[in-house]
Amino acid sequence: MRLSPRALLNGLPFRTRLAIAFSGLFLLAGTFLLAFVVLLARYGTSQKVQGISITYGDLPSGRASPFDPVHPTRPCLTPDPPSDVAAIQKIDQTVRAVQDTALHQMVLWSAIGLLVMALLAGLLGRWLAGRALRPVASMTETARRISEQNLHQRLALTGPDDELHRLADTFDTMLDRLERSFESQRRFVANASHELKTPLAVQRTTLQVGLADPLPDGLTEVREDLLDANREAEQLINALLLLARSDRGLEKTEPVDLAATARLVTAELAPLAAGAGLRIECVAAAPWFVPGDPVLLRHLLTNLIRNAVQYNHPGGHVRVGLDGSALTVTNTGPRIPAHRVPDLFEPFRRLDADRTTTAGNGLGLSIAASIAQAHHATLTARPGPEGGLTLTLRFRPGAP
Repeated sequence: MRLSPRALLNGLPFRTRLAIAFSGLFLLAGTFLLAFVVLLARYGTSQKVQGISITYGDLPSGRASPFDPVHPTRPCLTPDPPSDVAAIQKIDQTVRAVQDTALHQMVLWSAIGLLVMALLAGLLGRWLAGRALRPVASMTETARRISEQNLHQRLALTGPDDELHRLADTFDTMLDRLERSFESQRRFVANASHELKTPLAVQRTTLQVGLADPLPDGLTEVREDLLDANREAEQLINALLLLARSDRGLEKTEPVDLAATARLVTAELAPLAAGAGLRIECVAAAPWFVPGDPVLLRHLLTNLIRNAVQYNHPGGHVRVGLDGSALTVTNTGPRIPAHRVPDLFEPFRRLDADRTTTAGNGLGLSIAASIAQAHHATLTARPGPEGGLTLTLRFRPGAP
């Protein structure tokens, strides 16, 4: 595929484009100046040659001394043809030849000098562009280091009050707003963890104590329904708090054996899978250490495997595989249209499909995707050819 010159130019770094612009402008201005000088020189020389009057006189006989005075001679008004006419023609041709040669040499060496100066102007322009863009490079490096864990850092650009200084001040003001927003979110999560879960715990204790056995048959069923609703509300709150925590990013990391974590989570969910009539297995050849938060990574694998168990059919299977570069969770189940796969990662979005367990809150895969993003990993889903879903988790080398 051929690229247009504009596309090639736009693909170059800004510093290189600025240097090319300097060279181009210098070359264009130099070419215009050179053409202007050549035209004027040629026109002026022609006018001067036409205005020259050739005079001849009697030359003194003998060898003249270089120190002898030269006296003007009387012009010869009527030169003797044809020898004088031929001499004038030769002189005219000589003058024109000298003029053409001089112009040719002037154009040639001026063009060479112009190209050399254009190259030097480009190199000088690149150096000047680097000097001018040095504050921008410093701002970029500082902005790259700033994340949700060190929002207290600022660009703090020094120097005159120019466009770059105002840009840095605007960026620092934006960081102030972001820092206040993150601090507000952290306070909300910390407060919600206590303010929302404590009333549910009190409510559950009251139901268990106030409606203790023996109870009439009607109240026993009501008590179980209330306890189920209480547990579902607590699970929903825990899921929302976990989602908020993963969205904030990681405060610290440590090496986590993902293979061991996968085997542990698979063993914990084996009774749930057996109760649904499913076969579940974990294939992990060797330990696989990744940097991350062990609690969040365990929740990530739990949500992936639990989702594979819930969205399945009796007699199906769930397979968890690790090969040192990716983790895959594959299950059987109903067919899922490819265009509906992105909806699985949206909070509170569930597809109308058969489930082998009780209904969840629709936050499992969205929490998993948020935890994966916090660890700079990618979580993708692909429908199986005969139904079910294949979830693939890949970690970026050296992340987070």
